[in-house]
Amino acid sequence: MDNNNRGISTLYDLLEYAARKFTSSEIQLKNCLPNWINKTGSPKLKTVLQKYLEVVQEHTKQMEDFFEEENIRSYSLSNRIMQAYIDETQEALSLCNDIEIRDACLLAGIQSINHYKISTYGTAASFANTLGMENHAAVFHSAEVNEKQIDDRLSQLAEYEINSKARAHHLTEHQAN
Repeated sequence: MDNNNRGISTLYDLLEYAARKFTSSEIQLKNCLPNWINKTGSPKLKTVLQKYLEVVQEHTKQMEDFFEEENIRSYSLSNRIMQAYIDETQEALSLCNDIEIRDACLLAGIQSINHYKISTYGTAASFANTLGMENHAAVFHSAEVNEKQIDDRLSQLAEYEINSKARAHHLTEHQAN
């Protein structure tokens, strides 16, 4: 039976299904991040997003290694949740008329994506630990930690630069009216 069509009847099957889903999400994110980086006005945000792209590429490679080690033939599985996050971010960005607002919008969209990924990697690490797959659990946990580090950087950037610039734009616009 094809791995894509079989049911989920064990915790291992659930781990495999989850891994296929979040690998797809990493690929989806890897494909749209360069465009988002180009839309960024803040050099600091651009730097963090470039680092994030490197992290995403690293996670994709780690997942490919996981599939190879576990003899999982196909890891192509669409992730509608990630696509929804990407679509929502794209839609909001298309409505932004100002670079400072666009940076705040992009940062918020990336953080939503990031929080989703923290959850998925943490869950996978838990499943792998329960299954006695310590090496894979460590890889999933490491990916979760990477996502948390990016989230911390984004939060600090939002608090100390991006949101302040967006607010200043609001005040300028408000005073002009």
